[in-house]
Amino acid sequence: MKAPVSWIREHVDLPAEVTTVDLARRLTDLGLKLEAIERPGHDITGPLVVGRVLTKDPEPQKNGKTINWCTVDVGAANGTGEPQGIVCGAHNFEPGDLVVVVLPGGVLPGGFAISARKTYGHLSAGMICSAAELGLPAGFGGSADGIVVLAPDAGAPGDDAFALLGLRDEVIEFEINPDRAYALSLRGVARESALAFDAAFHDPTERDVPPADDQGHPVVVDDPDGCPVFVARTVSGFDPTAPTPDWMARRIQLAGMRPISLAVDVTNYVMLEAGRPIHGYDADKVAGALRVRRASAGERLTTLDGTARTLSPEDLVVTDDSGIIGLGGVMGGETTEMSSTTTRVLVEAAHWDAVAMFRTGRRHKITSEAGKRNERGVDPTICEAAADRVVELLVAHGGGTAEPGVTVVGTPPAPVTVRLAADLPARVSGVDIDAATTRRHLAAVGCTVRDGGGSDDGADEATLEVVVPPWRPDLTDPFDMVEEVVRVVGYDAVPSVLPTPAAGRGLTRDQRLRRRVGRVLAGAGLVEVVSFPFTGDAMLDALEVPSDDERRRTVRLANPLSAQEPSYTTTLLTGTLTAAARNTGRGLPGVALFETGAVAFASDVPAPLLGVDRRPTDEELAALLAAVPRQPLHLTLVLGGVLEAGGWWGAARDAGWADVLGLVRVLADELGVELRVAADELAPWHPGRCARVSVVVDGEEQPLGHAGELHPRIAARLDLPARTSVAELDLDVLFAAAPETVRAPRFSAYPVAKEDVALLVDASVPAGEVEAALREGAGELLESLRLFDVYTGAGVQEGHKSLAFALRFRAADRTLGEGEAAAARDAAVALAGERTGAVLRG
Repeated sequence: MKAPVSWIREHVDLPAEVTTVDLARRLTDLGLKLEAIERPGHDITGPLVVGRVLTKDPEPQKNGKTINWCTVDVGAANGTGEPQGIVCGAHNFEPGDLVVVVLPGGVLPGGFAISARKTYGHLSAGMICSAAELGLPAGFGGSADGIVVLAPDAGAPGDDAFALLGLRDEVIEFEINPDRAYALSLRGVARESALAFDAAFHDPTERDVPPADDQGHPVVVDDPDGCPVFVARTVSGFDPTAPTPDWMARRIQLAGMRPISLAVDVTNYVMLEAGRPIHGYDADKVAGALRVRRASAGERLTTLDGTARTLSPEDLVVTDDSGIIGLGGVMGGETTEMSSTTTRVLVEAAHWDAVAMFRTGRRHKITSEAGKRNERGVDPTICEAAADRVVELLVAHGGGTAEPGVTVVGTPPAPVTVRLAADLPARVSGVDIDAATTRRHLAAVGCTVRDGGGSDDGADEATLEVVVPPWRPDLTDPFDMVEEVVRVVGYDAVPSVLPTPAAGRGLTRDQRLRRRVGRVLAGAGLVEVVSFPFTGDAMLDALEVPSDDERRRTVRLANPLSAQEPSYTTTLLTGTLTAAARNTGRGLPGVALFETGAVAFASDVPAPLLGVDRRPTDEELAALLAAVPRQPLHLTLVLGGVLEAGGWWGAARDAGWADVLGLVRVLADELGVELRVAADELAPWHPGRCARVSVVVDGEEQPLGHAGELHPRIAARLDLPARTSVAELDLDVLFAAAPETVRAPRFSAYPVAKEDVALLVDASVPAGEVEAALREGAGELLESLRLFDVYTGAGVQEGHKSLAFALRFRAADRTLGEGEAAAARDAAVALAGERTGAVLRG
């Protein structure tokens, strides 16, 4: 909402010393959020004055153009009192007219400096200005594209023109919250301004209006719930060519709207002033009585924007004998539109149901200034005053006559009454607000306050009965009243007190483990990303996820951000791989990313639809919770491109599948979890370089996720580096397998005993199975176990491979005796042979 300060001051007796900045700051304190302060015309500097044209001599030029050599009286503004010689190319003025002149030294919008210069054989000392050159609305001064011609009594030659043209009128723009629709008007902003400075407020809707009679245009309302009040007035003898007064056009422009024609501008002006949307019909095009009803299915209407719309039975419409002529409260129809031939104007000021207005606007995708106000809730008691104000302006500036008939159908809804404990504002805010302050501030915002449910004897003074003003439909419960009181007291008076947390509380175990995972990965050089958790078939197709895969069972969103990603994701790889591709596409030689977040798998249990009028029963709540999709916490890792930069120390190294699997092992070690790794096949991994990762709990394996190299075809499709490697793990499984406390590493002062073994196994046997058997057989003396070589070739039987392991043994309390390490090694080899068929390589 843009509010010119001069217009605000017209309705509020603000102290002269209150600046625009002061006003904006105080209104922001009251809840009208400041968006900007505009100073239109402040880029115009220098002498800008009123001038009277003395002579105008047309001079045709060789190029076919005719210029006017003029002498203009600018009073003493030029320092000499002599007439000013000015060349002007416009022709819509005559000698004797008052015009706007910028003298040498002035600067117009866009940095256009004015100086005395020789042109067309004359020394032109200044410029006679048009509306466009001054940033004024088209048509200002009576001409659509020519010189601004002022009224004969606008001023004397030499007078300052800035104030006369409104070029120093500052504008405050507010961001109005949906619940404060009253502030979408100068009436509402002025009321808040009066509240801010305890100044007198002059309500523009307080006026004497003619009484309703049966002589006005007939109106029938079939749906009083949708349209409680409908007021109709008629102006005849209207001059459709009458211009909009300059002051009105300027105010409409400053308020952010475009002046169009007098009839339209008057309705917009009153809407901006009072907050009540008004619609005007060409009365000669209206056939018979106006009727308000709901549309029938399939009915159509072509609205003022030229769009043919199919209506819904929920839409409120205005009809006459010819059919539908408007969408009530949203937009009129073409058939009764006011035009350049309209001489009779039928004025409609109606109050419409806000919910119906909102739904109709969204259904038909119509956004209008009238709809914006109607759907938020407008004062239903000012329809007659608003219609009378429109009639007054049309008569005053359009030469029309107000017809005597006044149609008023319906009555405004009864005001809302709220019971409020007098000490509630103090209890909620923590500020010492007594009952008298509560009463005073509620009255200041327009409420009527009574004691103890309105009793005359003042009983039950601890309770207040508050009657809500009709322009505040957002006030419906006691806590709304608390907000009104506190915002007047001042939010800055509310103390900031940190609550004391209960002892022994803090992060949960899973939260601590999640943070530990993040620290470990960040320490390993990975960067965390956060992606939107949405996906679609296109991305799952790109990852070649099979049609029968569980990851295809997505939860579809009711209101997705994108039609291409309408579902909640079942794998974080969709977002993390997209982020990796974006980074490499911006020129990064390599990426190392990780992401944690919840995924969702669709439930087969239908969710019951419960009302909000009561608490659900235990059975209903259980059924509702059973329908909630499974939402495990996942972790994804992506390594691609250059992992270690090259230089004088050696060549660069690209990331590979072993690196991502190594990170998984590091996480498991950090959390004290035993891993098992086995070969597997699953999209989007390379079928020959995909590992299934499991955790061991009480000797049983539980699936954790997969790690390995991305399929080359998928990497190319997503514009990722060749041999990009990824992992996706279920953190819920990992955290559940982690012990309650992870023991710190134990260090021994005694020497280590080193044993290396090379084992021959069948090529199909995973190295992880051999490693697990060695670890179990070696016993508690084993400090570390590492696979350091895999060999096939000469000396190894075909179909077999040689796995070389480094075993390190150490005791915490002694130096291992001769043969202890060898015995442990032999026990490890024996168990590996028993379980995997491994034999020592000779």
